[in-house]
Formats: sequence, C-alpha cells, structure tokens
Amino acid sequence: MAMWVFGYGSLLWNPGFEVAESVIGTLPGYARSFCMRSIHHRGTEEEPGLVLALDRQADHACAGMALRVAPGQEEQTLAYLRERELISSAYIEKTLQVSLEDGRVVEAVVYVIDEDHEQYCGGLPLEEQAQIIAQAVGGRGPNTEYLYNTADHLHEVGLHDPDLEWLSLRVKALCT
Repeated sequence: MAMWVFGYGSLLWNPGFEVAESVIGTLPGYARSFCMRSIHHRGTEEEPGLVLALDRQADHACAGMALRVAPGQEEQTLAYLRERELISSAYIEKTLQVSLEDGRVVEAVVYVIDEDHEQYCGGLPLEEQAQIIAQAVGGRGPNTEYLYNTADHLHEVGLHDPDLEWLSLRVKALCT
C-alpha cells in the first residue's frame, strides 16, 4: 500500500525523501499556523523562532501537498520523518484522511501540534509573529528563510494563504 505524507510547511520545499507523486490536498479540521516555538531548527532556547504547525480548528481545512513516498522507501522515510519532526515532541504523528484535488482520498502521515506542549503558542497576533520571525536564527538557518520558502512554494503551486502572504511582506519590510 502506498505511503502518503501531508506537507504544509517545510515539507513542501524540502521533503528530504524521494517523492513519487505530489498532489494538492486538503486536510479538514486543521489550520496552518505559526503556533510552535522553534528552539532547534529556526531559533534557540534563548531566542525561539516560530515554525508552522497544524493547529486543530474544527471549522478550518488546510490546503497543502500530499506526497506519495517512492515505493520501497516507506520504512526509511518514516524513520527520517520521525527524526526530523519529532525532535522536541511538540508534534504528534497521526494518520489522517486527506482529500486530493483529483478526487482521491488517502490516508497520510501528518504532524500536528501538541497543544499541551510548552512550545505551543497558538493565537499570537500576526505582528508579533512577524517580529519574532524577522530576528530568529536556528540550526537550519534564519527563520525568515523558512517563511519565505514556504510562502513562495505555496504561491508556486497555486495555494493562497493570506496570513503567510501578509507575514512574508511584513517580515521583508522589517528586515530592510
């Protein structure tokens, strides 16, 4: 059986595994949000950055990419994703149904935020998010790079995220 992974943030532009198929998909009940403090990849414990997470919101649906893992790569892909995504236990790994734009519905591995984790920071105003992102740097580079790459890739595949578009423009203004 095919293994699918739902990408909504950095997995869109840096999956880190061999992708056999990419299809726009929608995950109901969650919203893409800068609701996780990053203390490893895009910030530090002293100066946390922000990264995207899927925040449970019953009246929302997140549009992203469903990525089908190359056949025979499932086990190593799952090990890689767990090492990458579960570094601080702020994400919870789930298998959820994703509706693909071509009409298929697939079970996909999805990483959602643990609302009880200390890194969860849902509900921050966009301006506060912009101020944090403009300054934070972590082990994988500047927080701005993460924001810009994600916003640019969403635009490239035709997905509209007003919050990310606003944040991208605001952070660029703050950094000039």
